[in-house]
Amino acid sequence: MLMARANIYYIPGLIWHITHRCHKKEFLLKFAKDRRSWLKWLFESKKRFGTRILNYTVTSNHVHLLVQDDGGRDVLPNSIQLTAGRTAQEYNQRKKRKGAFWEDRYHATAVQNDDHLVRCLVYIDLNMVRAGVVNHPSEWPFGGYNEIQTPPRKYSLIDRGRLMTLLGFDDSDRFSKTYQDWVEYILCTNGHRREAKWTQSIAVGSKVFVEDIKDKLGYRAIGRKVVGTGDGYELKENVASYSADFGAKMSTLRPENNFKWRVYEMNST
Repeated sequence: MLMARANIYYIPGLIWHITHRCHKKEFLLKFAKDRRSWLKWLFESKKRFGTRILNYTVTSNHVHLLVQDDGGRDVLPNSIQLTAGRTAQEYNQRKKRKGAFWEDRYHATAVQNDDHLVRCLVYIDLNMVRAGVVNHPSEWPFGGYNEIQTPPRKYSLIDRGRLMTLLGFDDSDRFSKTYQDWVEYILCTNGHRREAKWTQSIAVGSKVFVEDIKDKLGYRAIGRKVVGTGDGYELKENVASYSADFGAKMSTLRPENNFKWRVYEMNST
């Protein structure tokens, strides 16, 4: 069965950008039916646990999920446990496959609710543009862009009302138009390149925000540095200590966030 260890360190009330990769970066989500499976179980986790989803994208070998933690200690780990576990179970049963579907841990980056939230939202939506799969996020049916633009009457994943509140909007049409403008601006200025801070850092935001996260981590922040990025700050992982723990071969992998929750695979039954 699927099991999840308790989070090593819990900081409530934050916005989290979660990245979860398939085992060994295999393209286990390359078929639409498997991407739809992940979305189906994400919707179920929203119903069961009240997950506040702000954006998402499902690619062929990893997923991006942006959520707001309302302070429920078990909401996020339970949501990912259900979504990841059931997706893996359905895939393994269909393929008569055994073994890990996901990397055993997912990475979580705390994002400040200001311009950094806007940039993170757009960064998620432009994932498949960066990959060269589509020219515009509206062309990718497994991401949140179209839902942000035109929310469905049923089966919506994104808490659009919460997202509007976070971004300071009270008019739905104006929000749709402004968000579209943000995306178009990044596309026109060729600003959709990959930025490691969204998937490798512990926190991204202002210096005050990032230093506050570091303070709350306490002794677990030892060896982690607050670094300026030109448009803000990030709390970076200690790559050297990570490599020392796992060996030189592992040093090419993305440093993992040591205070996130761990997810283990569901075995077929």
